[in-house]
Parts: sequence; C-alpha cells; structure tokens
Amino acid sequence: MKKLSAFNKVIFFFNIVLTVLTFVAYVLPFLAPKLFPLLSVLTLVLPLFLLLNGLFFLYWLLQIKRQMVLSGLVLLMGITFINKFYKFSSNELPKEEGDFVVMSYNVRLFNLFQWLPKEGVGNEVLSFINEKNPDILCIQEFSESAKVDLRVYKYKYIYMQGNQIKTGQAIFSKFPIINEGVIELPKSDNSVVFADIRKGKDTIRVYNMHLQSIKITPDVNEIQDNVEAINQQKSQLVFKRISSAFEKQQSQAELLMNHKNDCDYPIIICGDMNNSAFSYVYRTIKGDLNDCFEEAGTGFGQTYNFKYYPARIDYIFVDKRLKVKSFANFFRFVNSDHYPVLTRLKLN
Repeated sequence: MKKLSAFNKVIFFFNIVLTVLTFVAYVLPFLAPKLFPLLSVLTLVLPLFLLLNGLFFLYWLLQIKRQMVLSGLVLLMGITFINKFYKFSSNELPKEEGDFVVMSYNVRLFNLFQWLPKEGVGNEVLSFINEKNPDILCIQEFSESAKVDLRVYKYKYIYMQGNQIKTGQAIFSKFPIINEGVIELPKSDNSVVFADIRKGKDTIRVYNMHLQSIKITPDVNEIQDNVEAINQQKSQLVFKRISSAFEKQQSQAELLMNHKNDCDYPIIICGDMNNSAFSYVYRTIKGDLNDCFEEAGTGFGQTYNFKYYPARIDYIFVDKRLKVKSFANFFRFVNSDHYPVLTRLKLN
C-alpha cells in the first residue's frame, strides 16, 4: 500500500470490499437461506461480482501491480461458477436413433391478460412448439382458458389451481404416461407435478416445477422508476421480499428432493426455479443430476426477459443415466417473460 497513490489506495479498498462480498457469495450456495436470508440475495449478483473482479485484475495488471493477485485468486476460486453463467462451446452431439427431445417453457398463461401488447401470442407459442416438436413438453403457468390446442400430444397431465384465475403446471408427452401426481407446496400458489413416462421398455420420471417467485418485474418498476427517488424503505422492501421468497424456495426444493429420492427411475427435472445457478436452491435440486446447459449449452443461457441482466432461472436437469446431446435457449422468441429451453437426450 505504501507505493500506491492516494487514488489507487481508494481503488484497492473497494477491491478488498468486492473480494469479501464475492467470497461470501461463493459460500452461500452451501448455506440454507433460512440461516442468512438477506445475504442470500448476493447470489443473484455473483456474475456481476466476477465481472468487476476481472476489471480490477486488468486494472492492476496494466500497471504491473501485485494487487492484481487478489482479484486473480478470487477469479481462480470461482472458475466453476463461470461455467454456470457462460459457456464458450456447445458440445453438441450428432442425432441418433433413440434420441428424444424435452422442452420446458413458462408461457405466462399464453398472454391471456395481454401483458404483451400484441395479439395471437397463444397461436405463436403453439406454432413454435409444433416447429420444435418436443417429445415431452413441460409448461409452467399453463392456462386452459387460453384454449391453445395441444392435441398433437396423446398423453398429458395438467394440474390447475386457483379460484378466479386458474393456473397450473402441465406435462405433455408423445409417450404413454403410466403414473402422475402433484407435490403441493404449502402456503404458495406454486406447485410441482410429475409423470412417469414409458419410453420403449424404459420408464422415466419427469418433474415439472414452478417455485416461489421473487416478484421483481422485468423493468424492476418498484425500484427503477426514478433513480433519484429510490429510498431506503423501498430497497428494504425488495430485499425482504427476495429473502422471504428464498426461504420458501428452500422448503419447496427440499420437498421436491425428498420426493425424488424415493424414485428409482431415471429422472428429468424441468421448470422455472426463480433462482440463479449460484444459489442453495439450485445446488439442492441439481444434486447429482446434470445441468443440460452446462453439458451442451452455449453463451449466457438466458431464460428470463430481464432488461438489464442475462438471467438464467429456468432449467432442465437430467439423471446421469441420460446423455445430454444438445441444449438450446430461445431468447429471441419473446412471447412470455420467460424463454423456452430445449434439450435432446438419449438413455445410456
């Protein structure tokens, strides 16, 4: 520090603060949100921390200062996290006989209440599904009132809930469904459904999850209307809401995992987790499963239409008995606040 200018001393102070916050964010996936609900919010901005550490590293490197070691070590420690945020190559494998395709999509009720200022969203979604032709389709925020015709699928399981506005989760399949059910999530309008699907001589269990929302709109209206108008009360409200949602998600993830552990079939878990790949909830649900984006995706893997950040909160996890041959997220298909994700699989 003695050889640093006054300006660089200030820069290095912020570098140290960022390093501490980044390290805390590294540890949080291993700590239950119920223990540190407010700190868990840091997992949402871990990619930003990594980016800022990279900038600090370059800043010191260009001056040939030994302070670059601090951010350099932090980046090395977080190298496994980078793969969850951005993939440089897709690792796509060629198509073979026996491959099957799974799609997951939060359709936001097929725009039933005109959130998007355009007509015919339901028909556009239907055309997209028909074009991609998935063998198994998991839909979150499904609406029967939208009257989207998915009769191409012979087998289906739909679970609806709610009084005036009915919404739910749905699993559609070209293969026979031999068993089905729901995991009801206490004190929540969300749910997890499952179906045991017979493919040839094999049976696969598919879970379709929609976990507790953190209730932040794509434009972050509650905190972004006017930067100068942001006040402490609003900020505390948002943080409290997010931390409360993370606590609920923890309980919901544990219910799903307890249910999953009683199943001997190869497992696929699809859906809207409403949390990042750096969270305790992600780590709990993924367990020893493979994340299809990490296995065969490319780029940011963005699945949520958030204006300022390439958020990935929709996932497809698969059993190690299933080979991930390709993965795609369709972030240019804007007919919901989420983007569809699709993977091609084969039983090993």
